[in-house]
Amino acid sequence: MPLLDALARFNDAHPWSHNAHFHPWILRQLPSRFDRALDVGCGSGDLARLLAPRANQVHGIDSDERIIGKARESTGPGLSVTYAVADGRTYDHGAPYDVITCVAVLHHLPLAETLTRFRQQLTPGGTLVIVGLTREDTRVQTLLGLASVPLNLVTGWVKNRGRTAPRPVAMTAPTRPADVPYTDFVREVRRILPGARLRRRFFWRYTLVWKKVRGDVDPGRL
Repeated sequence: MPLLDALARFNDAHPWSHNAHFHPWILRQLPSRFDRALDVGCGSGDLARLLAPRANQVHGIDSDERIIGKARESTGPGLSVTYAVADGRTYDHGAPYDVITCVAVLHHLPLAETLTRFRQQLTPGGTLVIVGLTREDTRVQTLLGLASVPLNLVTGWVKNRGRTAPRPVAMTAPTRPADVPYTDFVREVRRILPGARLRRRFFWRYTLVWKKVRGDVDPGRL
C-alpha cells in the first residue's frame, strides 16, 4: 500500500531504537549498586555498558557472533563487562545474578523454559527486568499499536533533528516477529513469576519487573 510504503521510507530515513528508548526506565527499576548482572540478548552492548557503573561484573550474551564483535569493539577497557556468544537458556557463567535484563529477545526463545531459567538464576532479592514483544490479541494492544504509529514518526524526526541518519548499530541485529499472543504470555508469567509487574506500552512493547523473594521455591518443582 502506498501509505505503508511512505511510512516505511520515512522510518528508514529517521531511524531510532525502540529498545534503547526503554534503557533509562530499566535503570530506574534497579538498585544503585549490585554485584553481578546478566544482559540476555545484549546486541551491541548499549545496556550492558549502562549497567557497568553500578555492577562489579556484567555479562552480556547474544547468539549473534557478529553483533557480539560490535559490542566488544564499542566497550572500553575500563568497564567490567564481558561478552559471550551464548544462549540465554544455557549460559550460567557467573550465576547466580543479582540483576537479569532481557530486551526484545524473549520472543526468540521458548517462553516457559526461559522464564523458569531466569527465575533459577536470580539470587534471592534479585531483580529481573524484561522489555519485549508479543502478538497483539486484545483491543487495548491494538489501540496502543495504532497510537504508536504517529508517535513513532514524531519521535524519529525529533531524535534525528529532522535529518536523515544511518541505522544505529543496535538495530542491525537479527529480528523476528513475535508469535506468542499477549494473553498466553500473561498466563505463563503469572504461573512462573508470581507477583510480576506487567505493563503494556507504546511502541509495540510490554515491560515486566520481577523480584525474587527470599525462600523462593525452585521453579523446577512447579
